[in-house]
Amino acid sequence: MPYYETVFVARQDFSDAQVKELIDTYSKIITDNGGKTHRIENWGLRTLAYRINKNRRGHYVAIESEAPSAAVLEMERTMRLNESILRYMTIKNDELTKGPSVIMDKTSNDSGDKKPYKKEAA
Repeated sequence: MPYYETVFVARQDFSDAQVKELIDTYSKIITDNGGKTHRIENWGLRTLAYRINKNRRGHYVAIESEAPSAAVLEMERTMRLNESILRYMTIKNDELTKGPSVIMDKTSNDSGDKKPYKKEAA
């Protein structure tokens, strides 16, 4: 089965419990249609690059799964019908990613062993 990575943005007025409920709903759709989720990352409440439906912020969530295309299409269909989802995007990958995503790696920079991103002069 192919690997997919789906990122969606939920409304800013959602609580963490409501976001967790959305995550459970979409991961259940994948498992009910013969797939399995490998990683779910809640990136938290982040500022949007531009306003979407009068929202300046949104809850970002990434779901990495191995599923048939019918499961992904069903998940996208329910996201499209849900008014709480501002945007979503699904990408087909050749393999699972190793380690945390780049977003989680930047936000969990507490250990001090990783250097922050610096733009090099030309």
